[in-house]
This record gives sequence, C-alpha cells and structure tokens, in this order.
Amino acid sequence: MDKHRQGHRETLIQPQHHDRDKERQRIAGPAHCPGCDAYFDAGRWSWQRPAAGQPETVTCPACRRIADNDAAGNVALSGGFVRNHREELLNLIRNTEDAERREHALERLIGISEEEGKMMVATTGPHLANRIGHALEAAYDGAVKYTYTDNETHLDVTWQRD
Repeated sequence: MDKHRQGHRETLIQPQHHDRDKERQRIAGPAHCPGCDAYFDAGRWSWQRPAAGQPETVTCPACRRIADNDAAGNVALSGGFVRNHREELLNLIRNTEDAERREHALERLIGISEEEGKMMVATTGPHLANRIGHALEAAYDGAVKYTYTDNETHLDVTWQRD
C-alpha cells in the first residue's frame, strides 16, 4: 500500500438527490389535497384519511405537476403497432395507471398525446412511467429503453414495435 494512503480512509460522497416536490413543501401534520382527495400523514401521501388531527389544506405534488404540466415520467410509443393497436395500447396505459394510482397516490397520468403515428404519455412520477414500460413489454414485446436523470427523479421510457 502507498505510504501516503496508509491510515487514510477513503469515503465516497453520496450525491444529493434533488426532488423539487420535497423541497417545495414541508408539511408539519396531516394534510388533505382538495384537487384529488389524497391525504398526507406520517410522511407520505395516500388515499387513507388520517385517524387523528384536523388536516390542513395543501395541494399535493401530483396535482401541482398536473397543473404545471411538469412530467416526472415520459413514455414514447412508436412504430406501426401503435397505429394499428391504438385502443388496446390506451386501455393498457389507463389500466396500468389505475392500478398504480390505487397503491401510490402521487403516481398519475398527466396526459396522452398523439402525433405523426407516435403516442406520448406524461406521468406525475417515474414509477408509473416505469410500470407502463414494463406492461408494454410484457403484453406486446417490442424494444423498450429506460433513461433516468442523474438523480433518478425523472424517467424517459421509449417503446417501439413495428
């Protein structure tokens, strides 16, 4: 071992993850979002009303993202299969969102748009985008690619099948 390094412990500096939703909002106690009827308690948003305390009125991060059209996840679908199976794909996307939203109040669709044979899906959280990508791959094969930002707070998914 190099004598300059003897007795020196190397430490890895952990990157700081930037999550604008956590930075913007510090909630002291229970809260209720009037936009979607979600509740905040014990550090997380859910559909369960807190057992104790009068919740303050706060717009949840998902409703803020929807209002700002600020996606944390994007799914791009392309290829001939998209044009020929539009309704099936829309049903799969909506059913996947419904299942994810039941478990995780902040994972919702912002919108679905279509242009030039492509379908674009915007989500309020990266987990829903991830789940849609996996559902597409499981149901219809195709080529899927997942690209996270450095801090893993945003996910772009591309799915393609001819």
